[in-house]
Amino acid sequence: MADKAVDGGPWTGCAVMFLQSLWPGVNLLSLYKDQQGKFIVFKVIKLTLTDSAGGLGGYEILKVHDADPFLGVEVKFVDVAACQQFLESYSSGAVRQSFSQHACRLLALPQEFSVETQLKASTHILDLCLDKLDLCLQHINLSQPERLRDEEIDHLELELQNQALGSAPQSTTITQEESPVPSNCFKFQNRVLEDRMLTATDVQSFSNGVGRQWKHVGRALGKNCRALKGPAIDNLAYEYEREGLYEQAYQLLSRFIQAEGRAAKLSRLVKALEDCKLTSLAENILDIQPRE
Repeated sequence: MADKAVDGGPWTGCAVMFLQSLWPGVNLLSLYKDQQGKFIVFKVIKLTLTDSAGGLGGYEILKVHDADPFLGVEVKFVDVAACQQFLESYSSGAVRQSFSQHACRLLALPQEFSVETQLKASTHILDLCLDKLDLCLQHINLSQPERLRDEEIDHLELELQNQALGSAPQSTTITQEESPVPSNCFKFQNRVLEDRMLTATDVQSFSNGVGRQWKHVGRALGKNCRALKGPAIDNLAYEYEREGLYEQAYQLLSRFIQAEGRAAKLSRLVKALEDCKLTSLAENILDIQPRE
């Protein structure tokens, strides 16, 4: 592991994450330039980093800037473990998923909202070498920040702290503001549930209940899973046509788990089921009583 800095001092490094909305009519750059939208977008970014880097420590946001058509977020890492966890989350698609979920909640966007991302360290595009974790860490370590934290970020961080302490009024653009969901949990029908990796029982319940909708769920999962993009789902349908719907659904979720590894979380399946209006199946998998 790359756990030492190039100069023998504490490990630090810098990366820039670029974000662009894929949903028509939503421009993250324009929202951030708006005085009311700026704080909400910053909060979405902060919550996403908290989820993906394992907490509030080990990094700081230095600047959020105009990289038209992208919104650029410059992050300084001061802990190699936090940086590694962020890279693993980014590689698995969990960063995009987390950003989309928080944006949907705080900006009242449709559940189908998603973002395109790119990650760079200096001139290196890290998306091209995400399978080589040590190389990504090395590029980030060699990319040392050229500036101190922007004053605007100082003000936004202070505003976020004040809101957490209850001393700042809620923004009129946010309705029924809620506490952030812990990084090891997810929200379903206003319930906060503990997240975990998918199990064989989950796969069986899904395969028994999804029926002909398995393709739709597969495409929803495929938004953040490379193994299910392109013709992969149609290929599964053709390959297991004789075995029937149960086997097709079983192979779909098995392939998702195999491709995503530890990132094949229950929350991602539940989100895909919600996107496909299959909440009753999600309730069955979660073993909770349906709402009246």
